Amino acid sequence: MHSSLSWTSRAISRALRSSFSTLLETATGGGSGAAAKGATKSGATPGSSGAPRPRFVSVVCGFAKDNLRHKYKPGKYGEDSWFKASTASADVMGVADGVGGWRSYGIDPGEFSSFLMRTCERLVQCSHFNPQRPVNLLAYSYCELMEQKKPILGSSTACVLILNRETSTVHTANIGDSGFVVVREGQVVHKSEEQQHYFNTPFQLSLPPPGHGPNVLSDSPESADTMSFPVRDGDVILIATDGVFDNVPEDLMLQVLSEVEGERDPVKLQMTANSLALMARTLSLNSEFLSPFALSARRNNIQARGGKPDDITVVLATVAM
Repeated sequence: MHSSLSWTSRAISRALRSSFSTLLETATGGGSGAAAKGATKSGATPGSSGAPRPRFVSVVCGFAKDNLRHKYKPGKYGEDSWFKASTASADVMGVADGVGGWRSYGIDPGEFSSFLMRTCERLVQCSHFNPQRPVNLLAYSYCELMEQKKPILGSSTACVLILNRETSTVHTANIGDSGFVVVREGQVVHKSEEQQHYFNTPFQLSLPPPGHGPNVLSDSPESADTMSFPVRDGDVILIATDGVFDNVPEDLMLQVLSEVEGERDPVKLQMTANSLALMARTLSLNSEFLSPFALSARRNNIQARGGKPDDITVVLATVAM
């Protein structure tokens, strides 16, 4: 069944990619401001040792859960948001997932996540940016959000990943159930651990409306799970929202990601990102599929079956040296 699903998703991707052109962000065009251009420049500048520096070759694809409600906007897929940015010393990627429950209070969950990612993108270019501290980006962005004259209410999960090009080291900060996976030689060598207060209730940054504070979960940026690890030429890195991880089993994900190890052609990377996003979208709407989300529900004594319809964001990169 898994091989059939994988083949079907790739076939759909090839057949329909032109139809989804407005949804796709390649490393050679589009993107969230100037960051998309920065993520694709050559950048393999010799370091002090004479060895080439690593860089990300990266692409993005995604879908809003409700395409009728959410019109396409750069840097957003529904209530999900993302960014990419580059400096001389670092490549940075991030995703955030606005908590949808706020919509019942008349609050747009996408505004919170979008502000976080846009601010992270801007702060990468500031003089105090530290390529070893992605949690600082989340903390400073959250502080700016809290200080807005017009409150940006809601909450969001977030995951930020920085490639320090001078040390060939990746530093990550993840809060909630968005996350990342690193694939090397057909194996998952690093991945984030989701943070949950209890089933389907992830850690989240929050700014509740007045009077709702005591009843709203709100975690600090410093509670993010952080990791640091070296990367190698050809490593594949996926950073995504839970719309991907809740619907695509890890073995299928690994099969798709392994196909682009060492790939530097952004067009081929884009096709793989398309395939993975379409796979997540297709499985999220399959009421009979025993998805990772359904399996997690059963582990919590909740009888569930099928995928979990959700916004989907895929940021896919390979390490090039």
